[in-house]
Amino acid sequence: MMAGCASDPQTSSQRASAPSATQISGDWVQVQRGDTLGQMAARANVPLERLQRFNPGVDARRLEVGQRLLIPTQQERAPSGGPYRYQIRPGDTFSSVARQFGTTSGRIQSANSSASPTNLRVGQVVSVPLSGSATRSAASSSGSSSANRPAAAPSSAPSQALPASARRWPWPLDDYRVVRRFGPDSRGTLQPMLLATQDGAQAKSVAPGEVRFADGMRQLGEVVIVHHADNLQTVYALCDRILVEVGKQVSAGDALCEVGQSESTQRYDLLFDLRQGGKPIDPRQVLR
Repeated sequence: MMAGCASDPQTSSQRASAPSATQISGDWVQVQRGDTLGQMAARANVPLERLQRFNPGVDARRLEVGQRLLIPTQQERAPSGGPYRYQIRPGDTFSSVARQFGTTSGRIQSANSSASPTNLRVGQVVSVPLSGSATRSAASSSGSSSANRPAAAPSSAPSQALPASARRWPWPLDDYRVVRRFGPDSRGTLQPMLLATQDGAQAKSVAPGEVRFADGMRQLGEVVIVHHADNLQTVYALCDRILVEVGKQVSAGDALCEVGQSESTQRYDLLFDLRQGGKPIDPRQVLR
C-alpha cells in the first residue's frame, strides 16, 4: 500500500533529527513536511496496518502538516474482527477514546465493567469494541429515514421556503463563537456549522420537539437529533455526554448534551446542523 506525502519534502538535515521509535511509540505525534504514513510506521517500529487501524479517520494519501496521529505501543492491538486493545494515556477519558475510534463511551464502559471511568490509570489496557455494525444498528433503530441521522451533506443545498415555525429560534449555546459557517469547503462539500464554546457548556434544544436519536456516531462523538414541527430536524454532534433519551419531548432551551473537547484543536466544539426533510438549511436563516 502506498502512502501519500503530507506536502513539501524536508531537507536531509531536518530528517536526521526525527524522533526515534522509542521516543514516539505510544505518543500522539504531528505530521511534519515530507512525512508519509509508511515512514512514520517504520520510525515507530509498528506495522503500517496497525498504525492505520489506530487512526481510522486518517487518509494516508492526504496527510496534512500538523495533523495528529496516535502511535500504538507494542502492547496494543487492533484486530480486524475483534475489539481494540488500547492502553490508557495521560488525559484519556472513555469519551476521548470513543471519539478516536468512532464508538461511544457507553460501549467502552460495557466492555470494561471492572474499570472505573473516573479513575483510569495511565498504562491500563482497556477493550474498545468495534462499532461499525453497532453504530449502524443504533441509527436504524431510531428510524430508517436518512432524516434520522446526520448523513454526509450534498455538495450544494437547494434554496427552499422555510415554514412559519422556523423563525427567530435561539442559538444552541449560551456562550459561543462561530468557527466554521455553514457552506461549501474548498472541495465544494457542504459543511455544517461549527460553534466553539467553553468547558462544561451544554447544547440546548433550539425549538420544541421530540428526541429521535441519542447515541454515538463514528467521527461525530455523541449525537442528539431532535425532530420539530413542519418536518424540521436539528442535529447536535461532537458531544461528550448525552443528557436526554430517545422519545423525550423537549422545549426550547432544554439541555440535550454536554459539549466535548476536540483532540485536534483542544477546543470545546459543537457541530450544529439544521434540516428540513433531510435537506440542509443554513442555520443563520432561522436562529436569531
